[in-house]
Amino acid sequence: MLVDTYGRVATDLRVSLTDRCNLRCTYCMPEEGLQWLAKPDLLTDDEIVRLIDIAVRLLGVEEVRFTGGEPLLRPGLTGIVERVAALEPRPRMSLTTNGIGLRRTAAALKTAGLDRVNVSLDTLRPDVFKTLTRRDRHRDVLDGLRAARDAGLTPVKVNTVLMPGLNEDEAPDLLAWAVAHDYELRFIEQMPLDAQHGWKRDSMVTADDILASLRTRFDLTAEGADDRGSAPAERWLVDGGPHRVGVIASVTRPFCAACDRTRLTADGQIRTCLFAREETDLRGALRSGAPDEEIARLWRLAMWGKKAGAGLDDPSFIQPDRPMSAIGG
Repeated sequence: MLVDTYGRVATDLRVSLTDRCNLRCTYCMPEEGLQWLAKPDLLTDDEIVRLIDIAVRLLGVEEVRFTGGEPLLRPGLTGIVERVAALEPRPRMSLTTNGIGLRRTAAALKTAGLDRVNVSLDTLRPDVFKTLTRRDRHRDVLDGLRAARDAGLTPVKVNTVLMPGLNEDEAPDLLAWAVAHDYELRFIEQMPLDAQHGWKRDSMVTADDILASLRTRFDLTAEGADDRGSAPAERWLVDGGPHRVGVIASVTRPFCAACDRTRLTADGQIRTCLFAREETDLRGALRSGAPDEEIARLWRLAMWGKKAGAGLDDPSFIQPDRPMSAIGG
């Protein structure tokens, strides 16, 4: 088991497959991009599968989420999914993507064993999408969402970040669209994960702001704590159901006390939290010939030292030293 000193048990592994991305979202990275990791620093396909195998066989991990950067840019993605699906015990598998490449890959990923996808989409307006992402790819994301739904990668969850002065007025329209297309919409409070450090706590769109906006058009009924479990999203039934909407209030209602995640970066480091300053190097252990049991021991030791929480609502909070694209969302 991956247990920490606060009694939390990590059963959800987030695996960053690459730090590269084909968008330049304003809340994530600068327009010119970042200094990408050198190829020799990245974990190979074999190393990724071996570490996931150790996690599920020796450490009690039950769910694997592939992230990036943009995981669809990883050339061996389908093969990795297929190999992880063959592990015993088989973990549940999902993928977080910007959706641009889903139209051509959704069916193959489903066949390989992927269970579902989360797709990032912040606006229904192509012009706003171009402003937010610095790329004119809105139609590609919509097509990717449709392909994921048609392939059976369900429930298809749509992750949305509202930004003041850009798309903060779109919450009701986004929810109406998601209900019409049978997607599960989840709003995420903007977190301080931008490489240019432009995040300001007093200007973000909060969970309360989002809910107030949604309630101008919809009746929302809160699900109970038992339904939520360790999930980061608080969820509400929309107009009595069956559709739901979620809000991940990472800043104003942090859920660190129920966190069940462990994170593997694209270059083989264990992070106990998106905002952790410390990392534990598993790539070095792998490449020096360490047996599975030793790697599992290092992983357990890393998780034992996990801090109580990120403290995102503290005005003095210090942003992470690596951008989200290098850590995995």
